[in-house]
Amino acid sequence: MNMPKIPLGEWIDSLVQWVTITFAGFFLFLTNSIEGLLDILVDVFSVGPPIVLMIVLALLVTYTSRWPLGIFTLISLLLIDNLGYWESSIQTLAIVLLSGLITIIIGVPIGIWCAQRKTVQHIVTPILDFMQTMPAFVYLIPSILFFGIGVVPGIIASFIFAIAPTIRMTNLGIQKVPRDLIEAADAFGSTTSQKLFKVQLPLATPTIMAGINQSIMLALSMVVTASLVGAPGLGADVYRAVSQIDVGQGFEAGLSIVFIAIILDRITQNLRKPAYEHIVRRKIVFSILASLVVVTALVLMFTKEGAINGNPEGIGAKTDYEIIGIEPGAGTMMLANNALKDYGLEDWHLVEGSAAGMLAELQKAYKNQEPVIITGWSPHWMFSSFDLKYLDDPKESFGGEEDIHTLVRKGLEQDAPGAYKILDQFTWETGDMEKVMVDMAGGMEPAEAAEKWVDANPDKVAKWTNGAEDGKGKTVKLVYVAWETEIASTNVIGKVLEQNGYDVTLTQVEVGPMFAGIANGSSDAMVAAWLPSTHVEFYNTYKNDFTDLGPNLQGTKIGLVVPKYVEIDSIEDLK
Repeated sequence: MNMPKIPLGEWIDSLVQWVTITFAGFFLFLTNSIEGLLDILVDVFSVGPPIVLMIVLALLVTYTSRWPLGIFTLISLLLIDNLGYWESSIQTLAIVLLSGLITIIIGVPIGIWCAQRKTVQHIVTPILDFMQTMPAFVYLIPSILFFGIGVVPGIIASFIFAIAPTIRMTNLGIQKVPRDLIEAADAFGSTTSQKLFKVQLPLATPTIMAGINQSIMLALSMVVTASLVGAPGLGADVYRAVSQIDVGQGFEAGLSIVFIAIILDRITQNLRKPAYEHIVRRKIVFSILASLVVVTALVLMFTKEGAINGNPEGIGAKTDYEIIGIEPGAGTMMLANNALKDYGLEDWHLVEGSAAGMLAELQKAYKNQEPVIITGWSPHWMFSSFDLKYLDDPKESFGGEEDIHTLVRKGLEQDAPGAYKILDQFTWETGDMEKVMVDMAGGMEPAEAAEKWVDANPDKVAKWTNGAEDGKGKTVKLVYVAWETEIASTNVIGKVLEQNGYDVTLTQVEVGPMFAGIANGSSDAMVAAWLPSTHVEFYNTYKNDFTDLGPNLQGTKIGLVVPKYVEIDSIEDLK
């Protein structure tokens, strides 16, 4: 069909932009509130040595679910601490509990409203269907724009993803209350609120608790996804392990998540009817527990030390001592962490997330002329769109200029000699790559931007294809990481290979899997190896299992980047 495309994406972008501007104050208030509550939870859970919280959780599980599970809880938490994931587990526990609390506060009243008003139910039900079927990653996109990167967008996305069971089960539980009981309450002259709190909610409690339990489990399942926007905890450890292909770390962090899930599941399942309620009434136990949490929080609030020492008007105070990074497995992040150590910047925190999240934070800060520090690299379209500068690196923690190399699997020269020759002859300039990236940043699809550049530069393309055999439909698998530079270069070389008769497949992965894919032969080539510094660890790990065809682009740079209006010029100025 030749119907013009409906600009749905553009409408959504405009709506999100309008919401971001119009409700900026509300989003700031919400961000500060959630971060404050999360900090309080983390501080409370961190009071004293880890064994204190372990014993409290073990006793709680024992009370709700009998002593064998209590022993299991204590052993599993001791194992988590032994493996080195205790702090991450506390952060994850705080994130999940806060998400669950928000879910209960909002979800239960909406469920009650749906049960009492059919019109509301008819409106809410399709919205819940939409929320449950929409991929969880999609919720992260507006969350980044509304709240920036960090833990808040992760909590908001987790809440949206997890709230549906609470609403549905609350609605179902109230509707399933026997009609004769409702009629009896009416006959005795009960008001609507009396019927709700004395008849419907008590009878619906088991169903409501089942919904809350499922919401908490869904929130816990989002911890890895939330790490893509900088949320800390076990999810970030799993994401880091995936990026670096660290099977051991991934298993340890994943096992810790499983332990936390079992503990929370058993507690929430048996809150209504604890196993040892016949010994100690649950109201007494939960009152003591709530009192301990509240008193500890109040004591910490009044005794907590002030902000980090330093100039309150300095760059650190203005940026909350945060440097906005990208994917945890990226070589750029490794170099940035080394820079923090080299320059003695112990007060500073490198925020892990994604390249997209970093760019969203940069755009937001730049628009408001606020200070921001990011991990940057060039070539990149952001240097064409924003007035930026690298911070001087006198200790050369980030190294000097780098080259981007082309790596191919062993045996490609024999299996696809034409593709091998094109890849070997592929080389271009920084300006060429930036032209493709600028088109992509302007909304053009990567394949379309690549085709535009290829059509506009036949002489350069002819040099790459000179003497190369026709592909005759052979398949070539290219792998790349989701950096704008690699998206641009991979799409361009992929388009050239297609024009030379090859069936090209492009696959986006993390940095570690990108190198591993070439080394084990599951992918044929990549044009994305930053050397000698950024990807040196992965390169050295797999260097005997692939062929290095040399640089396809020279003169790249990596470092800490700030807008030019930020009045610092060196990494040393961050002290």
